[in-house]
Amino acid sequence: MGRLPESLRVLVDQLARLPGLGPKSALRLAMTLLKWPESETRRLGRSICELRDRLCLCGRCGALSDTDPCSICADPARQETMLCVVAEWDSMLTLENGGFFKGRYFILGGLLSPVNSMAEHLELERLFARLEENRVEEIVLALGTTVEAENTATFVRNLIRTRFPLVQISRLAQGIPLGAEVRFMDRETLRQSLQYRQQF
Repeated sequence: MGRLPESLRVLVDQLARLPGLGPKSALRLAMTLLKWPESETRRLGRSICELRDRLCLCGRCGALSDTDPCSICADPARQETMLCVVAEWDSMLTLENGGFFKGRYFILGGLLSPVNSMAEHLELERLFARLEENRVEEIVLALGTTVEAENTATFVRNLIRTRFPLVQISRLAQGIPLGAEVRFMDRETLRQSLQYRQQF
């Protein structure tokens, strides 16, 4: 990429590592930052630096938060008896933005790959610890309808049934299109999928 000044080249290389940005887009973004007022670019830099310092993972659900436990887990108005299991934090945000789910969440930390079904990256022990508290009566598996999501849902369901036979397991209704992910669903589809969830 041409002969860029070293400091600009370093920034462009770092920006190009972000999802959806190639070298040309990264250069355009860097040039835009150079046109901003100095106070704005410094504020952006501070925000990036503080991101790691100020955010933590909620010890209960695994969500990114400013506090531990997060505001949802700490909310006494939320139903403790219903636990919605999602793959990642952005799926939880999508459901929460809908405003229709009043239970608690649990972030599994990903999905099982059809090629490599190793489950070390899944937060299963933390999930089992939640269930051992004997407050959860129903788990809603809101993992989507991709092959990975179906494999993961079956795997998690079988483990829960073996260890916690009294916990009811349901899944979102199949109004979600095949191959879709929860984080990309519109509000009404999610509301109906949750309302008409199915036994699993």
